Amino acid sequence: MQQVISTEKIPIKVWLDEAEPGAMDQIKHIANLPFAFHHVAIMPDTHQGYGMPIGGILATEGVVIPNAVGVDIGCGMCAVKTNITDITKDKVKAILGCIRALVPVGFEHHKEKQDEMLMPRADTVSGLNNATPDITRYPVIHNEYNSALKQLGTLGGGNHFIELQKGSDGFVWIMIHSGSRNLGKKVADHYNKLAVELNEQWHTSVPKSWELAFLPLDSEEGVAYMREMQYCVDFALANRKLMMERCKQAIREVIPLHPSISNPGGLSTSDLRETSFDPMINIAHNYARLENHFGKNVLVHRKGATSARQGETGLIPGSMGSKSFVVVGKGNPESFTSCSHGAGRRLGRKDACRKLNLEEQKALMDAQGIIHGMRNQDDLEEAPGAYKPIEEVMAFQKDLVDIVVELSPLGVVKG
Repeated sequence: MQQVISTEKIPIKVWLDEAEPGAMDQIKHIANLPFAFHHVAIMPDTHQGYGMPIGGILATEGVVIPNAVGVDIGCGMCAVKTNITDITKDKVKAILGCIRALVPVGFEHHKEKQDEMLMPRADTVSGLNNATPDITRYPVIHNEYNSALKQLGTLGGGNHFIELQKGSDGFVWIMIHSGSRNLGKKVADHYNKLAVELNEQWHTSVPKSWELAFLPLDSEEGVAYMREMQYCVDFALANRKLMMERCKQAIREVIPLHPSISNPGGLSTSDLRETSFDPMINIAHNYARLENHFGKNVLVHRKGATSARQGETGLIPGSMGSKSFVVVGKGNPESFTSCSHGAGRRLGRKDACRKLNLEEQKALMDAQGIIHGMRNQDDLEEAPGAYKPIEEVMAFQKDLVDIVVELSPLGVVKG
C-alpha cells in the first residue's frame, strides 16, 4: 500500500502513487456513499470508468450498485499450460490462424447456436437445467437467451484477447481475456436504468451525477439484479471455457505430437508425445459477491479487480507487448483480499490513437518477435503504449500477490 487518504467519509487505501483526476473524483465519490463499508481499496491499475473507477474495490452494506460491477459482467481471465516446450514462429502463426477460424472476434458471433448444454445452469420454465430461463426470474436473460447461444465461444472487442505465451517455467501457455458479451451489457444497462429511476423516486442523497445508483439487496429489483448478474458471471466463464477448447483444438491441429526432449535429432515415433493441457485457471474481475470482512458480511464490488485470497491462484495480464503473470494471493485484508486485474490504461482510447505512433508501437512488438495484428491507426487503442508498465503495477502490489510464473507473449489475437 502506497498511501491512505483520510479526507473523506471512510478512508481510501491506495496501491499506486497517484490516480488521474477523473478517477480520483470517482474514488472520492464511492468513499462518501452512505452505505460504503470500512474503507475503499484502489489497485495500481486504476483508471476512470463509469461511476466507479476500474481497479476499485467497494464493500457496501445492504445495497448493490450496478455501475460498481460494470457493463461486462463476469469479464475475466483464464489460462492453460500446455506440455509444449519449444515452438517455432511459423507454428505460432498457424495456430493463431486456426484460432481465428474457430473463434469469432469483435462484433462477430457464430452463425449457428452453440450447444445449449454448455450454457449455465438456471431455474427454468420447464424445470430442466439448460432450458430457456424463466422470464419471471431472469427477464433480461430470457429475452437475450437465443442471441447468447450464438455469442457463446466468442471473444468480443476492446481489450479482450487470446494469447500464446512462453512461461518462465519453460512451457507454452494459452491465455484468454473475455466476458459476458452483449448479455452482460443488456443486464447491466437494464438494472442501472432501473436503479436511476428508483433512486430519483426515493430522493436519495447520492447525486445522480455520480452515476452510482443503487438497489437495496432486500428489494425485488436488487434480488433480480443479483440473480441475473450471477448468471452473466457464469455465462462469461462458459464463454471462456468454450474458447479455450477451440484454442486447444487449434493447437492439436498444428502440433498433434512434439518432441519429448529438447534436441529432436533422429527422433523415432516413440520419442514424440501427444500435446496435452493442464486444468484451466479462471478468475473473474467484474462482479459483486457477499463476503465477510472486518467482522461483517458485506457485498464486495470488484470492478476491474481480482480476488486474491490466501493461496488463491490468479492471472494478471500486461499489454500485448509485455509480460503477464500467474500469481497466488496473499489474502491481504486491507485490499479486501484483492489485487489488480491487469496493467490498467494510461491513455484513453481516443488519446492513444492521437498520441501514439503506429510504426513505433509495431516495432516494439516486432523486436520481441510477437505475432500481432496491429495494422492501422485505430489499432492503437490497444497498443502497448496505451497501458501502464506492468512491472510498475506488479511492484506496487507485492503485499497482495506473489508471482508464480512470468508469461511472455508469442502471438496475440485481438477483437
